Amino acid sequence: QVQLVESGGGLVQAGGSLRLSCAASGRPFSSHAMGWFRQAPGKEREFVSAINWNGGSTVYADSVKGRFTISRDNAKNTVYLQMNSLKPEDTAVYYCAAELRYNGAYYAPSDLYEYDYWGQGTQVTVSS
Repeated sequence: QVQLVESGGGLVQAGGSLRLSCAASGRPFSSHAMGWFRQAPGKEREFVSAINWNGGSTVYADSVKGRFTISRDNAKNTVYLQMNSLKPEDTAVYYCAAELRYNGAYYAPSDLYEYDYWGQGTQVTVSS
């Protein structure tokens, strides 16, 4: 049974930092892209960042570019999202996702429909 478990969310003041982790179990994703999405109350789930299988390609939403950094440790089957200079508008539930369609590819999808597995989410709240 495949599971993606996020951790590291919490309450932080504007300008602060958080590091999210997503640990995958049940199968390795070392040859596949993984991504982060977020969903604020009353809004649709939106793309945040994605990383291809070996970290050679990373993609960011314009809203987080320069503040967030995605990385992965394939030996631990884990992907991370370092979030710096947080803003109140970053408040959302953050979801980790993994895909099985692009084996060993340079491509890192930003479309949520290209992902096959999802975590349960972790809440990030940024106070002003």
